[in-house]
Amino acid sequence: MTTLALLASMMVGNAGHDAHAGDTAARPAIAYKILTRPEKTRLETSGRFEGSPQDAADGYIHLSTDAQLTRTADRHFAGQSDLFIAAVDLKAAGDTIKWELSPRSAMEFPHLYGVLQQRQVLWVAPLRRDEHGQVVVPADGAR
Repeated sequence: MTTLALLASMMVGNAGHDAHAGDTAARPAIAYKILTRPEKTRLETSGRFEGSPQDAADGYIHLSTDAQLTRTADRHFAGQSDLFIAAVDLKAAGDTIKWELSPRSAMEFPHLYGVLQQRQVLWVAPLRRDEHGQVVVPADGAR
């Protein structure tokens, strides 16, 4: 499918519905969930995370790629501190992950339809930013 045809199909009825169903080669193996301390505690104590209030309202758990983390943190967690990043193994999450186009940003995001299980989480680390304000993903999950 050409780029123009792909864009046209996304604008006509496919927006928000796994627009690149066969295009998994460019997708990362890990996505990230930003958690507040109470959400992190729930995940650690119960072994599962059913989502934030916004996740529940939307019907899925919002995840971000590493390239999307700063935008997500700035837009949805502005002014908040004591945040954490959970690295989610997308292969372990399997068919519960759907890549969908955000109408607000025109970016494709991974969404988890279901409950995030502790076994799908590779690591959790404090959310840190570099000197330019960009969210830093710890190397090898170093916390």
